[in-house]
Amino acid sequence: MTSGMEQAKRPVSRWLAGPYGHPIHPILVTVPIGAWVASLVFDLSSQAVSDPAFLTRGSMWLIGIGVLGALAAAMVGFLDLFAIPPGTTAFRTAIVHMSLNLTITVAYAANFLWRRDGGGLDDAVAPGPLVLSVAALAALGVSGYLGGKLAYHYGVRVADETTQAEGYRH
Repeated sequence: MTSGMEQAKRPVSRWLAGPYGHPIHPILVTVPIGAWVASLVFDLSSQAVSDPAFLTRGSMWLIGIGVLGALAAAMVGFLDLFAIPPGTTAFRTAIVHMSLNLTITVAYAANFLWRRDGGGLDDAVAPGPLVLSVAALAALGVSGYLGGKLAYHYGVRVADETTQAEGYRH
């Protein structure tokens, strides 16, 4: 295994980024993904009920929870980024992944403020915030694909094949 590949598999800080072969970033991203998917379900459901206030307010708070979760995931994700050798295809993929995620997080933070300050929390979600949520969630799908490519294709922060083979011994 080349030294660059080995470097990308080892944490910059075991205590902050997670131990070898078991990074923290992938588990943290489930918070914003789950919150933002649920917020869109609430948004769409608010369009179909007679009293949408609970769904509209719930969606706004799910967006806020997602933003906080994304910030936590980003901090740990930066540590994973530092493990990847600069100038590599994996590093360029990680930069695009990070840039998309930061843009998505800003979009959701703006969406939260738009909803909070725009009123209408007793009505169905307005078309503008709804469209922003759909677009941000679509971008999140692209970014998630890139994150999967980093882990499953390039093996960033994944144990090397010798270590993985231990799980298949009788």
